[in-house]
Amino acid sequence: MERYLKWAVAILALSILLAAAAVGYAFHAFTRDGPLPAAASIDVPKGVGLDHVIREMTQAGVIRDPALFRIWAQILGADRRIKAGEYRFPARVSQRVALGIVIAGRTVLRRLTIPEGLTTWQTLERIRRAADLTGPITLKPAEGALMPDTYLFARGEARDAIVLRMQAAMTEALDRAWAERAPNLPLRWKGEALVLASIVEKETGKPGERARIAGVFVNRLRRGMRLETDPTVIYGLTGGKTSLGRRLLRKDLKTPHRWNTYVHFGLPPTPIANPGRKAIEAAVRPLAHDELYFVADGTGGHVFSKTYRQHRRALRKWRQIRRKLEREGKR
Repeated sequence: MERYLKWAVAILALSILLAAAAVGYAFHAFTRDGPLPAAASIDVPKGVGLDHVIREMTQAGVIRDPALFRIWAQILGADRRIKAGEYRFPARVSQRVALGIVIAGRTVLRRLTIPEGLTTWQTLERIRRAADLTGPITLKPAEGALMPDTYLFARGEARDAIVLRMQAAMTEALDRAWAERAPNLPLRWKGEALVLASIVEKETGKPGERARIAGVFVNRLRRGMRLETDPTVIYGLTGGKTSLGRRLLRKDLKTPHRWNTYVHFGLPPTPIANPGRKAIEAAVRPLAHDELYFVADGTGGHVFSKTYRQHRRALRKWRQIRRKLEREGKR
């Protein structure tokens, strides 16, 4: 009896050792570098199970032992936690890291950059042309309602979802800026701040000028002067769908559309573009000064004036610069 007991103990010990060795080997195989020679991607559609994921990863060369991968996936409960999306695996990725990528839902993200100053029509066209987004745009955002920014998205995300994110970002930025606005602005509500911000955005590409230009428009509003800003005229002529393609003419400044600030007093009825955060901040916290005019200086910036006489001199100089640039074929 004692001999049988010793044999049983020996067999049990050997079994434990073999099991430990098997587990150790399995863990080593699970954690060692994988066979993938270069980075590769797979797609995991919604609703698929572990079998689909293992098949895709095997075909892509991410894993060399599907059976072992399945065992570890089931041990870790990954078969119930797989998330849909596009996954990218680095070269030589281990099975453990590869499984973690899928479980964590670390899908490949793409970028959609919408620059400041585009109209809503132009912005929606860019979203429509984004190849990795899906579905039509059914939403109809107003002019100025979309925040320019760089948006990250997973392949297959709906275009409407991007539009909603842009609307939410604009609402948040405008609410915050309006709450922190300077006192005694000649703006009745945040919608007017958005209109002014859109004009500021279209008037200058120089960050350092935004608050100063906003200050000019605020001064003119306070004095009951027309804003007389060219971008509003262009918006009324094009509907925000294209560039004018030519220089503004005197007759354009007399065209009595709703956005013509050479004809009408006050702000136009809607924004003329989607302004960025900095332009919104400039509109609600303009630079305090007594300047009433500005004109291009030929370098991308502007010359600011306090009186109309000073402004006329700056205008004459700008026209000379423009003629010179035209002769040189630069404008």
